[in-house]
Amino acid sequence: MVKIAPYGTWTSPISSADAAAAGGGPQWVDLHDGQVWWAESRPAEGGRVALVRTRADGTHQEVLPAPWNARNRVHEYGGRPWAVISTPGGDRVAFTHWDDQRVYLLDPEDPGTEPRPISPAPERHHGVRYADLVPGRDGEVWCVRERIIGDARTDVRRDLVALSVDGGEPRVLASSHHFTTGPRPSPDGRHVAWIGWDHPRMPWDGTELCVAELDDDGVAGPHRVLAGGPAEAVCQVEWESAHDLLALSDPDGWWNLFRVGLDGSVANLAPCEEELGGPMWRLGNRWFAPLGSGRHAVLRSGRLAVLDERSATVTDVDVDLPVWQSNLAAHDGVVVSGAAGPTTEAVVVRLDLSTGELTELTGTPDALPDPAHLPVPQERVFTGPQGQDVPAYVYPPTNPGFRAPEGELPPYVVHVHGGPTGRALPVLDVDIAFFTSRGIGVVAVNYGGSTGYGREFRERLREQWGVVDVRDCAAVAEALAAEGTADGARLGIRGGSAGGWTSAASMTSVGTYRGAMIAFPILDLVGWTAQGGETHDFESQYVTGLVGSYPEHAARYAERSPIDKADRLAGPVLLLQGLEDEICPPEQADRFAASLDGTGVPHAYLAFEGEQHGFRRAETIRAALEAELSFYGQVFGFEPVGVPRLELRT
Repeated sequence: MVKIAPYGTWTSPISSADAAAAGGGPQWVDLHDGQVWWAESRPAEGGRVALVRTRADGTHQEVLPAPWNARNRVHEYGGRPWAVISTPGGDRVAFTHWDDQRVYLLDPEDPGTEPRPISPAPERHHGVRYADLVPGRDGEVWCVRERIIGDARTDVRRDLVALSVDGGEPRVLASSHHFTTGPRPSPDGRHVAWIGWDHPRMPWDGTELCVAELDDDGVAGPHRVLAGGPAEAVCQVEWESAHDLLALSDPDGWWNLFRVGLDGSVANLAPCEEELGGPMWRLGNRWFAPLGSGRHAVLRSGRLAVLDERSATVTDVDVDLPVWQSNLAAHDGVVVSGAAGPTTEAVVVRLDLSTGELTELTGTPDALPDPAHLPVPQERVFTGPQGQDVPAYVYPPTNPGFRAPEGELPPYVVHVHGGPTGRALPVLDVDIAFFTSRGIGVVAVNYGGSTGYGREFRERLREQWGVVDVRDCAAVAEALAAEGTADGARLGIRGGSAGGWTSAASMTSVGTYRGAMIAFPILDLVGWTAQGGETHDFESQYVTGLVGSYPEHAARYAERSPIDKADRLAGPVLLLQGLEDEICPPEQADRFAASLDGTGVPHAYLAFEGEQHGFRRAETIRAALEAELSFYGQVFGFEPVGVPRLELRT
């Protein structure tokens, strides 16, 4: 029987524990010798990243058991942490281990033996990191090495290096830019390719595709730039032959697939106003994989498609799980990756393009309820304050056992994705379902600056961070209220990282929202510059493009920073912070929380030991969600069921 109860008070079968269990999932999927391999994040094991493969009989083998943790800190976001290497003794797995950031080698056929390190022990904790591992020449492991060379967070050097499977000092292959992807050896072993860029550009602003000849000792000579530039961003490169490369780049404003020859020739294989690539937040993502005979598996804004260069077309592949991770691998017409759908979290899949058969190699968490309790995202396009399109996904309150009293409108929360050069996708997020199943609507907004809509849309945020994102999100929230979908008196906003920035900036600059959840945020723009020293090297000059150069635009920095406008808060806030966060360190959240004490503004600040940027531990995810639900209850005026009451300070 359907019960009548106010929004926010519905009883839900989706617990915070269910959301925590779903908070892991597959990453870094690949193929080797017909076997599918992937890394797997496990919140119940403290966020440890395991390594798993399929056996010939279809069963799974955990190649890397506890306590090993296949994760690294390059750029603090990490990069591809493992590769299968062919050696005279057979295949071996090279992987980076979180605890010491060294590279280890393991025999997958003898997992009972302990992995052994093949990179030297660093002199300081996490002082040397490795990422984007690939097989190199002569059985070596080739990768990016990142070294901390000083006391400042920006004192970092990166080189392309080769590691012997026998151990010893890494051999430097090349050093070209302040930032690089991992090296890619040519099929004949005579050349090496990589992507490099320098500050103040970010990798979605402008990068260079570099190629150098290798001498007999495997050391690269002077490099040549074959594609890319200050306003062109190459985001993936692979060798097609000894003389040609395939690269995703955006000289015309859209990431398309190009063939780039060592002779300097460049050809777009299927010109289209579609994003076939994405932002390089992590090193080693793959948005395309060659299929042979002029065909390539590609991702068109997250959807799997086949690019046929003979007809210059890009055609979607019709599958039940429409959103694919940027970890494509292919062989003999079989494509593997992680994939998700509106009511399915990411699973490892194997697709045979010749038959259309899609096989799910991993399952979704057993605790998930009947899909009737899961919100199906509604794709909408709203109108921004200057008449521009603002795409969004609306997740309505969804629970077949409840409906609200006649005439009551639901509270709605704007979900702001991170980045800000990121995007929301129409897939199941159990964190969102935790709220919608209790009667709280959520709308995920792809504000100006999001990826997936071309460079022009992405650059709407240039020097406008804290303005365009705030206005776009507010426009969507206010439109939902105006059309009668949401209760205009009960609107909130939530986000983490750059989403935390937009949430905080919204609460200090517009009057749209009653309250905000702000997680591991940027709050002080000056502190988040290289001069301020409160962020990591990778993003230490990001705000130059997002806000403007400093100190030339110091007034702009002060005007937009929530840390300087705590007295203008439109309502209560909940702050969540990891104490080991190097990207958005706790210093800013500490200062913001301290500035609110005694102001009369209700607020709470929860800090979590052992968490970095983004929460990985099951107990943290549970505590954060329950606190957020209690917070909304107090802000929106309802009593949620089954969670402890969060104490708000004034």
